[in-house]
Amino acid sequence: MSGIYNQTITAVQNSMVAFCRYITANDIGETGSHQSGFYIPKYAIPVFFDTPGEKGTNKDRNIIIKWQNEFETSSRVIYYGKGTRNEYRITRFGKHFPFFTDDNIGNLLIIAKHDNDIYSGFVLSEDDDIDSFFAHFNIPPDSGAQLIEQKEANRQENTASATLQEIVAKFSDFPQTEIMTISAQYAAEKICGIDKKTILSNPDDVIIKWIDIEFALFRMIEEKVYNPIISKPFSDCQSLIDFSNTILNRRKSRAGKSLEHHLAKIFMSSELKFETQVVTEDNKKPDFIFPGGKEYHDFSFPTEKLIFLGAKTTCKDRWRQVLNEADRIDKKYLFTLQQGVSSNQLKEMKHENLILVVPEQYRTCFSREYRDDILSLKNFVNMVRLTQN
Repeated sequence: MSGIYNQTITAVQNSMVAFCRYITANDIGETGSHQSGFYIPKYAIPVFFDTPGEKGTNKDRNIIIKWQNEFETSSRVIYYGKGTRNEYRITRFGKHFPFFTDDNIGNLLIIAKHDNDIYSGFVLSEDDDIDSFFAHFNIPPDSGAQLIEQKEANRQENTASATLQEIVAKFSDFPQTEIMTISAQYAAEKICGIDKKTILSNPDDVIIKWIDIEFALFRMIEEKVYNPIISKPFSDCQSLIDFSNTILNRRKSRAGKSLEHHLAKIFMSSELKFETQVVTEDNKKPDFIFPGGKEYHDFSFPTEKLIFLGAKTTCKDRWRQVLNEADRIDKKYLFTLQQGVSSNQLKEMKHENLILVVPEQYRTCFSREYRDDILSLKNFVNMVRLTQN
């Protein structure tokens, strides 16, 4: 992890309230005009205003933001409520502000409030930093957006749902990741009515709901398992550090594996032929090979009917890892929950014959120039089905 990561964690922990979200193509201004500034989601209103804006009026306030603990901007937070507009933005960053560039698409923006008009701002660009930040503050990997209130940081997940309570009661320790995903899918069926028909008609929404419900379950189980431990004092600082690292590592490792399990359920429900962790050249193990390992290693099987899919929660740094995982297959597909990457990276991906697959609702986070090259999960499923038919 980078040095800026530790500074970010400290700043958020010492703040009154903070929020995070991915920087999108809309923020940096695809036309070259950066006057609109960073969009503020409505959940983050309490970071800047005591009360929401009223439609029909504009309201604003001036704040100081110290970026990366290095430089300050005298910025403006404004609610646009007149006419057809109804949105919040942070503006006025100065001519040479470094984070309004294409390379920042897909980076994580964090704004923390320290006093009425004093804020700190951080931008995390490395996948490991982003994943670790999400793990530290228990933020779902599909969200990339969260209000972080310290007084609520250790609250137990809302257990109003009898279904979630019923599932949590079955476990005295952390279940295997596959059991967690099956439990989340069961809960989604009971709570949201997600059945096979729903999976087939809208897999993009389904996988997001599965991930969110699994995350809620995990937090509840985490509280149940860890409460007896944290209720007692630790014998020394090293024991506390080791325990904290165990929590963070478990959160990070679970997120990636659960994504693969949820995708596999989508593919099984869609009656696609596939295998996971097929051993290919140099003992590589791709996440998904369609239709499977037998066909991959049968050189009489048509190469054009072989499909590769990798799965990574974030991909800004990691997308290149999949390029050499299946030498027989030139075109690679990569499913990710990352909400945007730079145009330069999208251009490089296209050059390397890599196609991104993202939930449909995330496609607008990417540069308009390359958006048509990005598949939704439903698009990908239909493409594989046509190939296998």
